[in-house]
Amino acid sequence: MGYTAIVDYGVGNLKSVSNAMAYIGQKTLITGDAAGLERADAVILPGVGAFPDAADKLRQTGLDQAVLAQAGRKPILGICLGMQLLFDLGEEGRSCEGLGLVSGRVQLIETSYKLPHIGWNSLEFQNGSPLFRGLDDGAYVYFVHSFCGCAAYEEDVIARTQYGPSVVAAVSHGGVYGCQFHPEKSGEVGLQILKNFGDLMR
Repeated sequence: MGYTAIVDYGVGNLKSVSNAMAYIGQKTLITGDAAGLERADAVILPGVGAFPDAADKLRQTGLDQAVLAQAGRKPILGICLGMQLLFDLGEEGRSCEGLGLVSGRVQLIETSYKLPHIGWNSLEFQNGSPLFRGLDDGAYVYFVHSFCGCAAYEEDVIARTQYGPSVVAAVSHGGVYGCQFHPEKSGEVGLQILKNFGDLMR
């Protein structure tokens, strides 16, 4: 069995993702090396913090190009800020380019509710995705965010949640997947999502 590379660019929740993958029997390698991504069978891009800082660190390390080189060749999963970085543009603090793997931009959630949005919310699945195989509509997952992806094409949206307005919770485009929530902190539902992602390697 191959391994999943967890991209280490200085702003990720690396160990908890690695531990969750180990729990379901998935081998991982935490790496900041392009060769580690090249040898992997799948790639996870985690992230915690602000979009511009993370995008700058990706570019400074050259890992932006390393991730882009794997797109279309193997499954990629962005988690939380990692999902946001998949989009064309982020508008947190200053306008900043993302990886451009999912068309759209990342904007502050327009809600009367308190931000950041922290806690458990249910998912509304759409467009059918192997990432959610075995899960029922309404499954609960754990969120921590103030910004959300606004996809240019509704067919790229595979799950939404409600936080006042409808908020994009997960996306998929050409073998690239993104979860705004934290599957590694979402109990059995999150573990099933990570297992489903692991199955995409086969």
